[in-house]
Amino acid sequence: MNPTTKQPQPLRAPVLRVSRLKIARAGHGAGGAIVSGSDFTLAAGESVGIVGESGSGKSMTAKALTGLLPAGLEASGVAEYGGRNLLELNERDWRTIRGSEIGTVMQDPFTMLNPVMRCGHILTESLAPGRRLSRAAKRAEAVRRLSEVGISDPSVADRYPFQLSGGMRQRVAIAAALARDPQVLIADEPSTALDVVTQREVLALIKRIQQARGMSLILITHDLRVAFATCDRIHVLYAGSLVEAAAATDMQSDPQHPYTQGLLLSEPPADRRVQGLVAIPGSVPAAGEVEDQCPFAARCQWARPECRDGMPKLELVAHGHESRCLRLPEIRTEMAELRVKATEPAPPPAGGRGGTPLIEVEHVEKVFTSGGRTVRAVDDVSLTVSDGESVGIVGESGSGKTTLARMLVGLETPSGGEIVIDGVSARSWSKLSDRDRRRLRGTVQTVFQDPYSSLNPMRTVGWTLQEAVTTHHRDEGDATKQVGKLLESVGLPREYAQRRPAALSGGERQRVAIARALAARPRLLICDEPVSALDMSVQAQILNLLEKLRDDRGISYLFITHDLSIVRQASEYLYVMNGGRVVESGPTEGVLDDPEHAYTGQLLRSIPRADGNWLRAPA
Repeated sequence: MNPTTKQPQPLRAPVLRVSRLKIARAGHGAGGAIVSGSDFTLAAGESVGIVGESGSGKSMTAKALTGLLPAGLEASGVAEYGGRNLLELNERDWRTIRGSEIGTVMQDPFTMLNPVMRCGHILTESLAPGRRLSRAAKRAEAVRRLSEVGISDPSVADRYPFQLSGGMRQRVAIAAALARDPQVLIADEPSTALDVVTQREVLALIKRIQQARGMSLILITHDLRVAFATCDRIHVLYAGSLVEAAAATDMQSDPQHPYTQGLLLSEPPADRRVQGLVAIPGSVPAAGEVEDQCPFAARCQWARPECRDGMPKLELVAHGHESRCLRLPEIRTEMAELRVKATEPAPPPAGGRGGTPLIEVEHVEKVFTSGGRTVRAVDDVSLTVSDGESVGIVGESGSGKTTLARMLVGLETPSGGEIVIDGVSARSWSKLSDRDRRRLRGTVQTVFQDPYSSLNPMRTVGWTLQEAVTTHHRDEGDATKQVGKLLESVGLPREYAQRRPAALSGGERQRVAIARALAARPRLLICDEPVSALDMSVQAQILNLLEKLRDDRGISYLFITHDLSIVRQASEYLYVMNGGRVVESGPTEGVLDDPEHAYTGQLLRSIPRADGNWLRAPA
């Protein structure tokens, strides 16, 4: 039993009962399916997690349950709430339920908060329409609602959403969702866009309010660790189908579907370095393409021809534990053996920081001034990256890590200090000779967080890579041949040269972005949050690819991330940044196993854990 939650009584009548839920594009027939028959119940006071990658149908499920499906989509089946089928309600009926009976918190609070209204007005407008309050009483109620979500400063009621931090905006959005005291709260990725510390605060807030009010909670997330820490039961969706459902503790200790196990093993462990992450090959197919077979068959290492001969039934495989796997009795032992092998700790990296310094940063500062306001984004930072070394920089948003990276590649100029790259002073790229600038561009390249925004959507992959090849190596021979080699080096077929970014998955786009950086044959890659926008299984693919490229090419990495689980796997030496300063540094294993600075300890405590105490332990 999860100690952070009150386990619902088995015989308690469900508040919400969903059966045979299907969501499809109108007029597209079977090929337009998005969700292919989902079933679950939600009891009073219970928390249910719906977990899956992009394209699994989890967010569309939430939209169907709140009457907010986009135009052109239609839902069928039964979603029984209060004696009515929610899927058959018209908009007028929904106005009596949405907000007052079923509240919603979205991933991006900006989609919920009116940007031209002050937060206090947003909250009072969200109250039950029948309540007539004076102006003073409305403000007092808004301040009380803000206090309930942990905002003790009454002046927040007078601010606009854009004047608040991301975490505070999400708190206001939660207060607005709860303003009419709903019985059910649907939280769709409520912490995904937040830093780890703020993520923990927001999830703890939702859990505390749920327990205090006795609400039911549906938490939609791509992160199994978050679901385990927050929910009583977990439902795993894949390509629109429910593939496993169980109590959180049971699923964590003994997953009964290959996809669930793959998700678990794709997540880097926070407490140890492993030999390699178990990545799931490929990507999630459209639901309509796999309605007549096991939806996971194309990516499953245990798939057999019979797995493609009709959709397997969702079977009870243990008490309260259901799985949609035809071959589970045969492969259960192999799955358990793989879990043990995949989680075995790797030997620690060799000690010492040998090698010639490739990047030397000495007492660098960066000050921004706007409207009379001065912000010291980077404050007296010194660091070194040696040839062949992988160095991590970890910190929250606003810690200065990305500003530092931008200075290293000439996108920002330091206000003070010195930067030396491969023996060349790189403090001011605008003052470099053409020869030195070309040399530095060939030494350091960057892989950005969002591959889609870093690739030209109007150009093919081949055009993008060919431009990179000819820019850095004009005298090379057949550029088309070089493009093919680059694609193969990042695990993509040569035929992908004919595609545009929109035709690629997120992981494939990031592989193309890495290939473009490799076209310069750099000695060092600056990886600025290269996997944070990707699903867990794809994240593991990219991390394994970067490790392989390092082994093959001897590339150094400066790996920037907010995720300590990732940085443990990706680096040997670590710098922790907070408020523009380096607050702790040392070998990665030593920093994470025995932190000396309070902020490092706070980051470590913010990593999602499924031991039941994560959300209530002191920050």
